[in-house]
Amino acid sequence: MTEPTEPCTSSSLARDSTTVIHPRREPFEHGLLPIPRLIFSDPAQTLIPLKKKLLELSSNHRVGSAAISEALQISIEHARLVIDTLASILPSDSEPLVAAKLGEADSVGVDVHDLVLFLYIQSYKRLLPRTHKDSAAVVDVWPSTSAFDGYLSALSPLQLVRSNSRRFMPSQSDEEAHQLSYLQKHLSNILSLLAEPVDGEGEESMVLTMDSFEHLGFLIQFGDKGSEGNSFSQFSPFFANSDPDMPAVPVPAAQVHDWLLQNIAAALEYISERTSSKENGPVSPSDHDVAMTDASSPSVNKVSTSTRGASFIEGISKSSYMKHAPDVKGSTVKVLNCHESAIYILAPLRYATVYGCSDATIVLGAVGKAVRVEHCERVHVIVAAKHICIANCRECVFFLGVNQQPLIVGDNHKLQVAPYNTFYSQLEEHMDEVGIVPTVNRWDEPLALGMVDPHDSLSHPAGVSDVQAESAMRVDPDQFTYFVIPNWFGGESTGATKGNPFTLPDAYMASQNKNQKSLEEIRQLLREAPLEESRKRELSSALHVYFRDWLYGSGNIRQLYFLQGD
Repeated sequence: MTEPTEPCTSSSLARDSTTVIHPRREPFEHGLLPIPRLIFSDPAQTLIPLKKKLLELSSNHRVGSAAISEALQISIEHARLVIDTLASILPSDSEPLVAAKLGEADSVGVDVHDLVLFLYIQSYKRLLPRTHKDSAAVVDVWPSTSAFDGYLSALSPLQLVRSNSRRFMPSQSDEEAHQLSYLQKHLSNILSLLAEPVDGEGEESMVLTMDSFEHLGFLIQFGDKGSEGNSFSQFSPFFANSDPDMPAVPVPAAQVHDWLLQNIAAALEYISERTSSKENGPVSPSDHDVAMTDASSPSVNKVSTSTRGASFIEGISKSSYMKHAPDVKGSTVKVLNCHESAIYILAPLRYATVYGCSDATIVLGAVGKAVRVEHCERVHVIVAAKHICIANCRECVFFLGVNQQPLIVGDNHKLQVAPYNTFYSQLEEHMDEVGIVPTVNRWDEPLALGMVDPHDSLSHPAGVSDVQAESAMRVDPDQFTYFVIPNWFGGESTGATKGNPFTLPDAYMASQNKNQKSLEEIRQLLREAPLEESRKRELSSALHVYFRDWLYGSGNIRQLYFLQGD
């Protein structure tokens, strides 16, 4: 049996960055689904027998959508959504489900241990933004158009911009502490889902094998950069020096429990100390420590990279902002609280979040895991991605190249979806790097779930949880236009992409061809029109008036302002 580990003081654990424990944010940020049958009031008592049933239905401890549907009493469509969502948040790219080719995830199946951990955290409640101190001052900018507005979770983007800072939203440290506290509270139950009984009595009879211990890496990581190719077990004192040719000795679950609790307590203490030390300094809502290379615009509130590899773009207003792959640090980007701006992140990414933005155009390069767009108003999002979730947005348009169905949850109004409509020179290279398939685009198959998010901490009126979210309408083909990304760097681009890698549907292609033909005919008529100079000036003036009216009516006038600002 493994020798008991030496107790470590919280301060010694917290000061060594390679041993500080962190929650993996991806399951909490991209892995929560508002499907009532996935959320259990007593997850431990429910999931232990459910795990047994899943194992009985499994082949080699893996299950597909049919077994998940049967065990959880959910539709096949929702069971496939569970598999796709879980595949997008697992930590290891070598995991068979993650490595599966498009369309093969169901046949590969999900590991039962990962599945029960995924189901357990569906009970997690997100940390909510604090209410604005002067709600009367902002009530006029976010009219209550929904009967459920009073019960739904977050401030509108315009309420956020009126507050003139994000200090009323949870900071990254607050969210991390909240997630750690959740894991601390539920650790015993989580370990019970992974532990196996052996002959004996009491707590010592439940043990964790090295394989079952490895699954904790779904929820927890050590150090700023996670495992980086090393197995999670190699960061523990229990299996760090195990001989790969010899089966490791199982470890009592109680011993693992005590060791993890000690590490979590140390991490929480460190977060508390770090937060206290910043109270008298400038507020840094996302706790960013390493600045990105370009934050020259005076309208940029914060453009930076956290020590855990996420780039944050915050508070950009009435401006344009562009980053290419060499400029983006890490594989996660968060665009927060940006307004009346055009933002281009032309890079291969794993995860992307757009939160609390309004009246903006946001172009994300290629996102191989998941995109989440939340609490946005009148935003155009253009993205090539494997998976996208849209939550609590209003009057937004999404131009999508997506391999999976767009997921729509929460209180949405007047959303529109359209096929992908742009390109840049390295787009196909970036898509290939993160595993996006250009021959599959499910932009027009949105899947709407519940209107109320059961993962927030608010109380909701009876019956509201059964209301389905408002889905998205397709953009009319005659209203569809291509989007041109400005080339601010001249001939520096070396990529091979010369056009949209996603094939336009026939109706949209026909509309584009018709518009192009009409344009050529108008040009020809104008060139051949036998008009005097005074009449030509009148015609030119009339065209300018109509063009100006179209710019303002469509909202495209802001793109000219963005370019003028640069």
